[in-house]
Formats: sequence, structure tokens, C-alpha cells
Amino acid sequence: MRFWSFWFNSFVLSSQYNPPRFVELLMLLLAIAMLAIASILPDMPYLILGLSLVVGASVSILVREAIAPSPQTRITQLTASLLLIISLYGFADLIYTL
Repeated sequence: MRFWSFWFNSFVLSSQYNPPRFVELLMLLLAIAMLAIASILPDMPYLILGLSLVVGASVSILVREAIAPSPQTRITQLTASLLLIISLYGFADLIYTL
């Protein structure tokens, strides 16, 4: 029980300390869940929703880093750009296969 209490308190503190980063974390966690479901079930809505969440989180991260740079700005921008490129490629492949 103490384990879950620790994680819950960490999430609460994280959401209070840096709300934009917390929302981006939630978006990426939901994207991972949707893409995992899309890999198990062959339904398109899960894939589209997962890719949309990745695009939204990536753009949000890039905008946040442009406005208020963090100490690890370069690696954060590189990771967000890579996620954005991969998800846009996923959309292009999805449109091509339809």
C-alpha cells in the first residue's frame, strides 16, 4: 500500500510543480496505451488516437522548450522532434494504405 501512496504523491507533486510537463506525460502514457491496443487489435481508431496524442505531446514539448528552455534543452528537443517525425510518418503510411 505504501508503494502506491508514494506514486500517487509523486504524481500530485509533479502536477503542482510543473503542470505542462505533467499533461505531456499523461498524453504520452495514453499514446503508449493506445498504440499497444492498436498493435493487439486491428482497429484504426486506436492507432489514429495514439498517433494524434504523440503529435500533440511532441508539439507541446517543442513549444514549451522554445518558450522556457530547461537544462537539457537539446536532448528534449531532439527526442520530441524524433517522436514527431515518426508519428507523422505513421500518419502518412496510414493514409497511403487506405
